[in-house]
Amino acid sequence: MAAATAQPMGSLPSGLGICTTAPDIFYLPELVFGGLVWILVASTHVDPPNPLGWVMFVSVFCFIMTFLWMVIFGAGGHKNSAGWAAADFVYHGLAAFFYLSAAVDLAYITFLHKNTATLKIFRIDIAAVVFAYLATLFYFIHVILSSIRWKNF
Repeated sequence: MAAATAQPMGSLPSGLGICTTAPDIFYLPELVFGGLVWILVASTHVDPPNPLGWVMFVSVFCFIMTFLWMVIFGAGGHKNSAGWAAADFVYHGLAAFFYLSAAVDLAYITFLHKNTATLKIFRIDIAAVVFAYLATLFYFIHVILSSIRWKNF
């Protein structure tokens, strides 16, 4: 009877199950590190606005979409279908790609301003770069595990 309570890799969790199963356990670190990128970039002077505008777009978009995705999965709105498993894979793949491009842009702008920024702003920018790469890593791990789950669905 214990095997009946274990969730197979080919099914989608709902409720508190998203806090205990891979890849869904990565929702919280994605939200935390994405939110930190959002806060840190917003707390500094945005110069030049275009690349850092992309970083802000990515961090806000991925934070909101990941939160909505977590709520949909937590509420059981996915109905355990293969379409939702595929959508989970596609969304997290797109988010990983977006965050990688934003992290590279942010690192490049931080590198360019290393001599002109104050030490406090430079440290905030470095922290934002580190958190952007960590968010990228968590989204990338999530997409790999989502692809495995989608394949086993």
